[in-house]
Amino acid sequence: MNFWHEIPKPIIGLAPMDGVTDASFRYIAAKHGGPDVTLTEFVNIQSALYSADTLFRDFTYCELERPVVAQVYGKTPELFYKVAHIVCELGFDGLDINMGCPAKKVAAAGCGAALIRTPELARAIIRAAQKGIKDWQGGQTLADVGFSNEVIEPIEGVNRQRGAANDRRRRPLIPLSVKTRLGYDRIVIEDWLSELLDERPAAISLHGRTLVQGYKGEADWSAIARAVRTAEGSGVLILGNGDVQDLRDAYRRVCQTGVDGVLIGRAAQGDPWLFREKAAVKQAVRGGAALPDASSVGLEERFRVIMEHCEHFERVSGMARFVAMRKHLTWYCRHFRGAAEMRARMMQATNTADVRRYITEIMSDEASGARTIMPIGTRRSSNLFLSI
Repeated sequence: MNFWHEIPKPIIGLAPMDGVTDASFRYIAAKHGGPDVTLTEFVNIQSALYSADTLFRDFTYCELERPVVAQVYGKTPELFYKVAHIVCELGFDGLDINMGCPAKKVAAAGCGAALIRTPELARAIIRAAQKGIKDWQGGQTLADVGFSNEVIEPIEGVNRQRGAANDRRRRPLIPLSVKTRLGYDRIVIEDWLSELLDERPAAISLHGRTLVQGYKGEADWSAIARAVRTAEGSGVLILGNGDVQDLRDAYRRVCQTGVDGVLIGRAAQGDPWLFREKAAVKQAVRGGAALPDASSVGLEERFRVIMEHCEHFERVSGMARFVAMRKHLTWYCRHFRGAAEMRARMMQATNTADVRRYITEIMSDEASGARTIMPIGTRRSSNLFLSI
């Protein structure tokens, strides 16, 4: 038994998104929404092995996120064997192999969704990663597989800082999962899935598009339903992904297809609260009460979380990278009057202090009646915003 099978169904997790689900995004989602599982952005196995800065930036996580899964991509089985040791050593709850990224640069290198065209290599990668996990669990150390002290010492330092040094002595056998697509340039899900099922991953997450589609058109959930039937009796969990707009949509997809869960991506951008009512979805699927209406988030809470997100980002990633925070700020500025003007201001922010100043100025104007900034469809409140 592994954590995938311990989560009450349907599993409702946060999908990995390159350039989006960084450490700060996942922290905020875990604290204010609480998805069943989170996955890191995908990390190139070569970067994870040979670039310590990239490794620690992309593999930073907090205890709130658990179960938290490290996602990696590449095409060299031997490197997957080695990186599995690092993922285990860092205390992740699982390892996920990305076989679904449609980016041209990734696919051109034979990685991501391009592996759908090379099923033998894909299976060799899974076997190598599984063996790496098993060998680490059996006592193999990072030094045993050739890592230098330049890699080992920082990892040990991170574990000590997190208070996890003693936990690593337990050496749990973490589960391996795969995230992929329906095909390369056409849907071949039955044949492709059969190849993956032979390697017995714990879970397979399916994005309902082909590589060629990218993110265009609608996700094909009927094909995902066929995948569920293909996997029946295998013991491998099937999760669906693609165009899930909210928890009501997640409920509908689970009921229609029989998936063991869904991963929600773009709908969670600027909305970490989306996962709050996941327990109600689970109950409804089991035949319980009807789904409640989506809970609304007041502007006071929204602005507080914006500041919290900025402060965490600046603390973890540094002020020099704050420009990467801007897209998150624009996603928060939706669904209230005055949002467009606020987005424009946020796109000029270079640090947390700028964001605080913009919010303070906007709310001062609100208090004086110079502007109206309020959730669309709600009545004006005299206590719209307290202090940040």
